[in-house]
Amino acid sequence: MGIMSELFGLVFGGGRNVIRETAEVFRENAEAGAERAQIMQTATMAQFAAEYGLQQRGGFDRIMDGVNRLPRPALALGTLGLFGAAMVNPLWFAGRMQGIALVPEPLWWLLGVIVSFYFGARHQVKNQQFQRDIAETMVRVPQVMSNITRLQEMRADSPGAAKAGEDAQVTLAVLEPEANRALVDWRALRA
Repeated sequence: MGIMSELFGLVFGGGRNVIRETAEVFRENAEAGAERAQIMQTATMAQFAAEYGLQQRGGFDRIMDGVNRLPRPALALGTLGLFGAAMVNPLWFAGRMQGIALVPEPLWWLLGVIVSFYFGARHQVKNQQFQRDIAETMVRVPQVMSNITRLQEMRADSPGAAKAGEDAQVTLAVLEPEANRALVDWRALRA
């Protein structure tokens, strides 16, 4: 026994496993690999959360988001207001349009650039928010699919819901609805 215990102590002693350590040089430890993958996935999700701003936003940010939402409705409502003004008071409208006719062409180009950049930047921000929302939705897909599967298993008309076993007649009787006596009587009265 003394020789065997010394041999085992040499191979497995000191809290080490020489065979396992040698094998891990040639083949990855599956458990350690899974732990590393979990740590990497957690770090990746934390980075995405920080990048896409999933943290709480302050009051100033919310106010600025509100201000950024004003130009498009203001442009749309202003245009509708001009149509209304043209119908209600054509002389007033014609006077305003004559004033606009005096605006030099470079100023129109500048206005076009400003509006294009504003709406382009807005589109970019909304597109990034949309992509983030899609990613959040895709993360929930496995849970939703699992819930749908469980809900379908609970349906009364799903096969196996009544646990009929091998008896096909019992299965068919479970899936076929019973006759409604009140409906039969009502139909007899109407006939």
